[in-house]
Amino acid sequence: MPKPEEVKYTKTHEWVHLGAEAAVGISDHAQHEMGDVVFVELPKVGQKLEKEKPCAVVESVKSAFDIYSPVSGEVTAVNEAVTIDPALLNQAPLEGGWLFKMKPSNPAEGETLMDWAAYQEFVKQAAH
Repeated sequence: MPKPEEVKYTKTHEWVHLGAEAAVGISDHAQHEMGDVVFVELPKVGQKLEKEKPCAVVESVKSAFDIYSPVSGEVTAVNEAVTIDPALLNQAPLEGGWLFKMKPSNPAEGETLMDWAAYQEFVKQAAH
């Protein structure tokens, strides 16, 4: 799986590894803020997603959080492992904790997302 510097980030703390098929998950920062993840609801394979629209739910011991699609496209795979063991999101949000893969319908949408440095700055600013 990709390194943090190889993915793009959203202001709602999702990451996306763009390509012909894009992998999507939540950032390490997000999983820290959520606390222990206890339940994950994923989109269905074949489901059409719209950029910045809710497409999944992650529940932690603190609350439930909507997951937003970082780009538009169609879901091609889901990570069943995180529904069986939601703690994967806490243990390895970028490696084993990816949520779903999708075929982007408009790859240019990815150009509006933050790179690693911009995301780090965004997180720092949000903390103030």
